[in-house]
Amino acid sequence: MWTGSDRLRLFRADLNEEGSFNEAVKGCDGVFHVATPMEFGAAVEENIVLTQVPLFYEFQESYVQSHIIDPAINGTLNLLRACLESKSVKRVVFTSSISTITAKDSNGEWRPVVDESCQTPIDHVWKTRANGWVYALSKLLTEEAAFRFAIDNGIDLVSVITSTVAGPFLTSNVPSSIQVLLSLLTGDPELFGILSAVNARMGSIALVHIEDICRAHLFLMEHDKAEGRFLGEDLNQAPSEISSKKLRDLGFEYKHGVQNIIHQTVIGCQGKKFLGEDLNQAPSEISSKKLRDLGFEYKHGVQNIIHQTVIGCQGYGFLPPIGS
Repeated sequence: MWTGSDRLRLFRADLNEEGSFNEAVKGCDGVFHVATPMEFGAAVEENIVLTQVPLFYEFQESYVQSHIIDPAINGTLNLLRACLESKSVKRVVFTSSISTITAKDSNGEWRPVVDESCQTPIDHVWKTRANGWVYALSKLLTEEAAFRFAIDNGIDLVSVITSTVAGPFLTSNVPSSIQVLLSLLTGDPELFGILSAVNARMGSIALVHIEDICRAHLFLMEHDKAEGRFLGEDLNQAPSEISSKKLRDLGFEYKHGVQNIIHQTVIGCQGKKFLGEDLNQAPSEISSKKLRDLGFEYKHGVQNIIHQTVIGCQGYGFLPPIGS
């Protein structure tokens, strides 16, 4: 067992305070700027997302800009300034999100292949304000500002576009990405709405295991040819394919039949227009070819991802135990 002094040092730092990270990154070769928490149930989301009428748009834009976007951008730039000040940091790896890309072209048609270049237009996010739009907008604008600063100041910045992250977790709460994914089982209307927005934009649900996406971050930090944006995604599935993995095949036997639960939930949410796209096919291939071409290999397939996710959520009490 290693002690904190061997491999871990803790610093007091605040992204909103310029210079706050100077001491933390001093002497470092690489810095990871990791994911933004997704608190979809927070009051800000309720106030902003659920009041989508023209009368409130000006207030919404002002609130989002001042309370979410500006702090996110300023925090990222403060960290990059600290890296620049250090004179030692050789590369920064930034955690982006699949919410920054879209499978549809400018005409609204499905692209055959979706990669890092298929970025969601910022004005489209402002205009449509689909479920989860505040998070998507924040990630888009923050990443844009980060690359602009990096280019202007000669910082080697690499971005990892994470898809829906699942698998085991150590947090005190079930991660939001897992709650969204498992809304196929829980039927939570708000989270199902977010899943619907993802499916409408991407045509499928892209999955990645937490271990694989962490390994991808490390891989890109160390690879001398890593440059620009990389999509971290093991595979993409239509919602019906996720549910039809038949948790029974993974050893699960629910009293009321999980297939029936999923079927009724999906049909009900289609009726309420939570899911409006074809659930039986993925019209676009979401590709992480750029990452694979550098030599990265994924370890976890979809069955393992879902299996570990469900087991973890059962242990936490988020899903009922087998046979209940």
